[in-house]
Amino acid sequence: MRSLEDRALLLLLVAISLMFGWILLPFYGAVLWGVIGVIVFVPLHRWLSRSMHGRHGLAAAVVVLIFVVIVILPLSLIGASLAQEASGVYKQMQSGQLDIGQYFRKMLAALPTWVVDLLNRFGLGSLAGMKDKLSAGLLKGSEVIASQALTIGQGTFEVFVNLFIMVYLLFFLLRDEETLSERIKSAIPLRPEQRDALLRKFTVVIRATVKGSLLVALAQGALGGLMFWFLGINAPLLWAVVMAFLSLLPAVGAGLVWFPVALYLLATGSIWQGVVLIAYGALVIGLVDNVLRPILVGQDTKMPDYVVLISTLGGIEAFGLNGFVIGPVIAAMFIAIWDIFSTSRHEGAVAQDASRGTG
Repeated sequence: MRSLEDRALLLLLVAISLMFGWILLPFYGAVLWGVIGVIVFVPLHRWLSRSMHGRHGLAAAVVVLIFVVIVILPLSLIGASLAQEASGVYKQMQSGQLDIGQYFRKMLAALPTWVVDLLNRFGLGSLAGMKDKLSAGLLKGSEVIASQALTIGQGTFEVFVNLFIMVYLLFFLLRDEETLSERIKSAIPLRPEQRDALLRKFTVVIRATVKGSLLVALAQGALGGLMFWFLGINAPLLWAVVMAFLSLLPAVGAGLVWFPVALYLLATGSIWQGVVLIAYGALVIGLVDNVLRPILVGQDTKMPDYVVLISTLGGIEAFGLNGFVIGPVIAAMFIAIWDIFSTSRHEGAVAQDASRGTG
């Protein structure tokens, strides 16, 4: 009878949890970033709480204010500027003032003969067709960006609702962090050492992804955009944002933007600009990842680059922009769970062998 009651309780628990998740699904992004904010800022909240003699609510309010000032306000200003710049680029392309096809023709005309022959050998001989496809693709991409920028006002209410939910959760989860963490620990049906190892891995990966990947991406995007502005390249803020997004991908990153642009500059006769961009990209933008990431992340969450790359791409494909956090976290949890399982099996086998030996 007891077993039947336990099964009924477990079934009810799973059903209610799924229903609660379904209710939160429209705001899962806001909830996700609220939880991420708590994990990232909880050390600061604990320090402030000790400094304020245990006034957890006041400390949480201060952390939320800091979060708004250093995260939400700058991103809002950048978003407004990006929308304006993307709209300007789209209008220039529509009016013919910005002709991607012309740039492509200049680059093809400057290419050496052996490069053209190599393109022909790989079945890319129809350069006119390549130009048309590239122009159409870039025009389509800019059209999507510009359309989102021009209609951003239609989603203003939804954006504010999500921001409110995120900040609201951040405050109350920080304020009640000690109580909630104890409840979560007591509810996880694992041995204490397994539970603590899993939770520690989860929090470390979240902090590493945000502090490491996100800050490195912002740094590389800002540095790349600054050099594009210095060299007089059109829409430097737009390119900075693209480089920041691509920097989330290890092993490839911002080089997917600045390197082709540098080759274009070299091919079209802007020699010193191309050389400066290559040197700057390799020595400054490229080294940011190697210098900043170990400082911000440390060695606690070191995963193979191929795992990070695949999990990041898969996360973005499955969950959109939020996937750059969700993907690596799922990959890290996968590795941690299998490590715990392997360790448990090994310990069980050792204990069984020892019992046989004593028997």
